[in-house]
Amino acid sequence: MKHGGNIYGFAERIGCRPDQVLDFSANINPVQAIDWRALQFDPSPYADPDYSALKAVLLHRYPLPDDADLEPFNGASAAIFALLRKLHPEEVVLYTPMYVEYARIARQLDCRIHSIDRFGRFEQTEIPPYSTVIFVNPATPDGTLYDLHELLAQWQAARCTILIDESFLDFCPAAATASIADKIGQIPNLYLIKSLSKFYGSAGVRIGFVAAERTAITKLQQLEPAWKLSSFDIAYMQQALRNDAFVDNTRRQTTQLRESLRQVLEDSELFDRVYPSQANFILARLAKIDGQALQRHLEKARILIRVCDNFEGLDKRHARFAVKDTESIARLAECLQHV
Repeated sequence: MKHGGNIYGFAERIGCRPDQVLDFSANINPVQAIDWRALQFDPSPYADPDYSALKAVLLHRYPLPDDADLEPFNGASAAIFALLRKLHPEEVVLYTPMYVEYARIARQLDCRIHSIDRFGRFEQTEIPPYSTVIFVNPATPDGTLYDLHELLAQWQAARCTILIDESFLDFCPAAATASIADKIGQIPNLYLIKSLSKFYGSAGVRIGFVAAERTAITKLQQLEPAWKLSSFDIAYMQQALRNDAFVDNTRRQTTQLRESLRQVLEDSELFDRVYPSQANFILARLAKIDGQALQRHLEKARILIRVCDNFEGLDKRHARFAVKDTESIARLAECLQHV
């Protein structure tokens, strides 16, 4: 499986319904920001093609400098593709392992790809001048949160176009100080990419955005069709973004549940390394079996995990576990004891 979250194929293969699968493969908040069944919206008119109300709520939740703007997309994957298509760089620098969609899109656009291993001494690696640098913070699949101060200076010195993906930053208590949003305008050619589906527990509501200098966003908008988002998606996310209590509760609960999950993985003695994480998932490396063998054991309990062998630099021994609720983590713990 190239991505987490394909519970439909998994359920069909093991002979159960998708809602019977305990999905540790998809790093989606197990709690939703709102109850969609109580959502009220009028689907009859066209949605506002400028997304004025949605953008106002987004800018309230994620403030930007006065000379910056953002453009919503129907999911972060669509945002990534649109931005790279607009930039169409000759050379792309990927800090790996990272979300596999970036490399896939870069290859489609015939970019020359330079991969830098984040698990090595990557800060000392020379960057090709005028290249496009892509960095995910906190990183996936390991959840490491980086201080980008020195890296930003290095990329600026090489006159790079800089793309920072902060799709999982909302889960971190340090989100406000770790974001590069306030540096837009200060650093030339700086772009911020964000997915909203993961934090707000709404994988089926496809909304993400790109933030950058206002002139760069205007140029990006000129390449985009009208009505990318449905009225339902807009109404759902506007209400979710207004739920202030949800943000604080999620960060607190994620920290507690992530620690419980980490303890379960270490206590199982199946792994020779459990990577420290600041996101809503944990990467672990199996000691004696590979991830596919572990998945076969967990299928009996209808548990789906993410084997990370298609991340550059990782192999079949690496598996990622999303942070779930207490009951789900306890169920995983019981199953791991029988492997």
